[in-house]
Amino acid sequence: MSSSSSALPTSSNPQPQPQPHSAAAAASSTVASLRAFLSRLSSSTRRALSDRRPWPELLDRSAFSRPQSLSDATSRIRRNASYFRVNYLVLLALVLALSLVSHPFSLLTLLSLLAAWLFLYAFRPSDHPLVLLGRTFSDRETLALLSLLTVVVVFLTSVGSLLISASMVGLAIVAGHGAFRDPEDLFMDEQESAGSGLFSYISGAASAASAAPSLASRV
Repeated sequence: MSSSSSALPTSSNPQPQPQPHSAAAAASSTVASLRAFLSRLSSSTRRALSDRRPWPELLDRSAFSRPQSLSDATSRIRRNASYFRVNYLVLLALVLALSLVSHPFSLLTLLSLLAAWLFLYAFRPSDHPLVLLGRTFSDRETLALLSLLTVVVVFLTSVGSLLISASMVGLAIVAGHGAFRDPEDLFMDEQESAGSGLFSYISGAASAASAAPSLASRV
């Protein structure tokens, strides 16, 4: 009887290397984008706050007087809004923050909505579509779902009424101060007085804060 050696079959193909989990990679990319956005927002906020006027100047009691007419009050509000724009924004933010802190449910709901926008749309990698309940949603569908969720939260819960009432209170405080604060002792550059105002500053700050690279790539 002849003995023959049987060779085991061998493969020259290398073993496949384990690939990183796609969900972990997407989460890491989302966290990195969020950190970059928060860093950019923090630096923009610090630059904006550096332009605020001294608070004693805002609260100088000797500078308060009754406006002579409605047009005088309107002119005062316009000039004070240009001069104290950062201080007024801080006051509005404080009123909104106090209103939300005093209503924990509304604060939690608003934070959850903001987190949904950030993690499901703004900072989600474009090559990782949203998958819910086994269904894949495109960017347009995700945007539509989040917009619908925002409408429901704002108009069908107490969040919308709270934000509106807090904004009205804050604007009333700003308008009252601007109408009774005599701006004659304020010195503004012509370019600053003509080209800057409270609402133009808000739009400029918002556009600067929203310039995150990941979000810009979606537009």
